[in-house]
Amino acid sequence: MAQRTLSGKNVLIAGGAKNLGGLIARQVANSGANVVIHFNSDATKTDAQTTLAEVEAAGVKGAIVQGDLTVPANVTRLFDEAESAIGKIDVAVNTVGKVLRKPIVETTEDEYDSMFDINAKSAYFFIKEAGTHLAEGGKIITIVTALLAAFTDGYSTYAGGKSPVEHFTRAAAKEYADRGISVTAIAPGPMDTPFFYGQETPERVDFHKSQAMGNQLTQIEDIAPIVRFLASEGWWITGQTIFANGGYTTR
Repeated sequence: MAQRTLSGKNVLIAGGAKNLGGLIARQVANSGANVVIHFNSDATKTDAQTTLAEVEAAGVKGAIVQGDLTVPANVTRLFDEAESAIGKIDVAVNTVGKVLRKPIVETTEDEYDSMFDINAKSAYFFIKEAGTHLAEGGKIITIVTALLAAFTDGYSTYAGGKSPVEHFTRAAAKEYADRGISVTAIAPGPMDTPFFYGQETPERVDFHKSQAMGNQLTQIEDIAPIVRFLASEGWWITGQTIFANGGYTTR
């Protein structure tokens, strides 16, 4: 059992049904937090229900909320429903993202719009609603990508769509500081999840592994404890992007 450093806190996780979001949900529940799990589509509803059961098995309150967060009204509803379910939100974590590996000359307008809606627009309005709803001394944490410090091809709309979140994070850290709210971003390396493999060839997977310690991809188990730390003892860190990628890349 994890040390209950978040005992009595209320945590909202966007994209909390599975993979990294699901692990964060389970870990913060084991640390004593009540948890609302957001999921996007019916395809992940079963995962969300499974994660909810694991959260509640930790002896805390939990709930699930569905919604497309590229629609700002749905982000507002998410926070409203989360408050109704577990009370005033103390920690808001956004793991939502979409990867596309495609040359610029082959990228369509629809693909561009989708990538920026999911990676930038939804993040902006999540930070906005968190600033409106969070309790004093709250924490806002967004998952971005280590590609923000990379010089590579193919990921123009993914890295490009995540890059504004650094600016959103810095601005919010200043704007919310008088309420004691810290705002941070975490930039993992390529993670060992289905989110990554659909974009890469086996040869490129091997290359990505070779760039980090231990010849391995980032594991979700490497990132979830950082979220938990920022949500508790690490509250003094704000306005920062933390590159947690085993040496894959840095600035």
